[in-house]
Amino acid sequence: MDKMTELILRRRMRGLYLSRRCEDITQLAHELLGLHCWFHRNVAFSALIRGADLWGWKTALTKTWVHHALHGVVYTDLPDLLAVHVRDRTLSDFEREVLGYMEDGVFSRAEFRLLFKDRYDARFIERAFSPWGGVFVGLAGKGLVAFRDMTSRDFDLIDAQPARAREEVLPELLRRFFTAYGPATLADAAWFFGIWKENKKKLLALDMDGYERLEYEGNTYYYLDDGGDMGDIPELTLLSGFDPLIVSYAERGAALPPAYKKAVVMSSGICLPTVAVNGRVAGLWNIRKNEPVVEFFTEQPRRIEAAAYDLAAGIGRRTAGMV
Repeated sequence: MDKMTELILRRRMRGLYLSRRCEDITQLAHELLGLHCWFHRNVAFSALIRGADLWGWKTALTKTWVHHALHGVVYTDLPDLLAVHVRDRTLSDFEREVLGYMEDGVFSRAEFRLLFKDRYDARFIERAFSPWGGVFVGLAGKGLVAFRDMTSRDFDLIDAQPARAREEVLPELLRRFFTAYGPATLADAAWFFGIWKENKKKLLALDMDGYERLEYEGNTYYYLDDGGDMGDIPELTLLSGFDPLIVSYAERGAALPPAYKKAVVMSSGICLPTVAVNGRVAGLWNIRKNEPVVEFFTEQPRRIEAAAYDLAAGIGRRTAGMV
């Protein structure tokens, strides 16, 4: 690993609480602008890896669609996070009808399918109440619904509609991004927030004075230096599935060697839990049938293998019966 990559990884691992601890899951989700939640246990894994307690975690965060995927976020952060994407906030007649049923106590997709099955064709019903989101993605984007809790498939009504325009919230959110995820490029920020095409130009036009920066391989990396001890890259680190260190950057080569990309990121887009050695992915881990599983891509010293297994077993014990 060259010196510049090492510097980038050291700063990122500190900002993402991989070389220090964050004991409060709410603080962690706030500082990281949400915890990736395509599978809800990834939130539990990510929190435990970073030192947070899981007490009350199922309701401590709000599970909904932000950026470009499902995340567990701090409820009070939600209006500003949603404001990044300017959408038509008017409701269709169908959306109003769905909300009306929710006000009457209907919250599950199964109930909605039954209610609408005689009024719409099967194809429309499948799209509208798809397990991938359907109508609820649009309503969540308007700040009107969210999952009932981190593990539920049902929805609740919420009041988290964006109160500020994207132009107002973006400089503040960008600062929070570079504080936690820096050094990172503007392309990384655009990827993280799901900002594309003409909106990306607005991101490029923002005032970047006040940020520290470094140049590497033709790219400009921005970060904020709080003067704290940057710490060392841990020799061994477990990373959750969809871990921020991997999925939050447009270019993932710093932490994920290209040779291992296909083993870590499935063709479906699923990103598996990994083991990092000296900050770089070197294998996979998981909890299967309540038992830890660790698999390295290349031979490692026995102490590394044993330590990885012990860390995975500890996560397994703490999440048994919870996820």
